[in-house]
Amino acid sequence: MKVFISADMEGTAGITTWSETEKDHPDYAEFRAYMTEEVLAACEGARAAGAEEVVVKDAHSSGRNLIIGRLPAYVRILRSWSGHPDTMMFGIGAEFDAAIYTGYHNRAGAETNPLSHTLTDQIMRITINGEPASEFTINARTAARYGVPSVFLSGDAGMCRAAGEFVPGIATVATSEGIGGATLSIPPAKSAALIREGVERAVAARRPGMMPPMPDSYELVIEYNNPKGAYRCQWFPGGELCGERSVRWRFSDPFEIQRTLRFVSGG
Repeated sequence: MKVFISADMEGTAGITTWSETEKDHPDYAEFRAYMTEEVLAACEGARAAGAEEVVVKDAHSSGRNLIIGRLPAYVRILRSWSGHPDTMMFGIGAEFDAAIYTGYHNRAGAETNPLSHTLTDQIMRITINGEPASEFTINARTAARYGVPSVFLSGDAGMCRAAGEFVPGIATVATSEGIGGATLSIPPAKSAALIREGVERAVAARRPGMMPPMPDSYELVIEYNNPKGAYRCQWFPGGELCGERSVRWRFSDPFEIQRTLRFVSGG
């Protein structure tokens, strides 16, 4: 059995401000270690459920955050960015049996994490078929394209609730809850213990149908913080302005959502 883990950082237990997630800030070393401990716990849970191999995509910022010396021998890790449209899910394929998400945060505009965003801080909102999209909803559809069920997510409480609505049956561990610019968090040691236990149960109980809806057609709308971003990105093939700051694309293939976001999410 093979398990894929997409590891973000802003939903890690205790993280509250951007400085704790940024390589050039003194706070980063401490919180990088907490991120690594949560990923290690997820690896151990997957192993306990029977995984022979675990592939981890370091999916935050530089893609070079995890302390790789802490990872066990059965793990392979993807670091930095290839340029492929699978982005935070790069490395997943049809040979995997389950997808897991750690350190995830809620979408841009959500109030459940002080660091909520979707892809970049230049985007105010992304909708797919009229529904607000998060990095998780985009990535769960990426997993579904390969036929891989999404079985577990850890992150802020709002992201956990949204994940449960998008993929019924997914197991979650809420590491924190955003309150304005503050967070109410469980300690990192407890978070790691809950993640290990939760992943083991989730992988053991996985079902092929634990995937998001995959309709026949898609409407992607990106609302940028600045009209200049919308003006520039409308020129990506198929784009049309639909407001002062928004651009719309329509697709029949969900991969086209990923391809488009890969080139127009910078604003």
